[in-house]
Amino acid sequence: MQYVESFRDLEVYKLSRQLAREIFEISKHFPKEEMYSLTDQIRRSSRSVGAQIAEAWAKRNYEKHFINKLTDSDGEQLETQHWLEVSLDCSYITNEVVADLLKKYETIGKMLSSMMKKSKSFCKKSDKKL
Repeated sequence: MQYVESFRDLEVYKLSRQLAREIFEISKHFPKEEMYSLTDQIRRSSRSVGAQIAEAWAKRNYEKHFINKLTDSDGEQLETQHWLEVSLDCSYITNEVVADLLKKYETIGKMLSSMMKKSKSFCKKSDKKL
């Protein structure tokens, strides 16, 4: 694994930000009556994926906390998948758009899962003996 100095260097973080921007642009075209429901929910969950990754990075001193925050990020990406499917059900977006975004979110899920499995390589080693 190439050494990263910041969560900003993680490919999963970069992808999460890209997808949050895509969701924002797509949701601009949702009906006004969805502003405080579906639009707000899908934007919030899509943005939270990257935020949870950033928080996980800050928790690297404690492997269990690191994994917990990555689990939260995975939950947010799954929630975003749900809202994408709801958007399709309401005919706000096309099958093609949903399929493309779901595939990208599934990739994020796999990347997060890999990070959790390899958590020791991400977590800082403590100099102190507990």
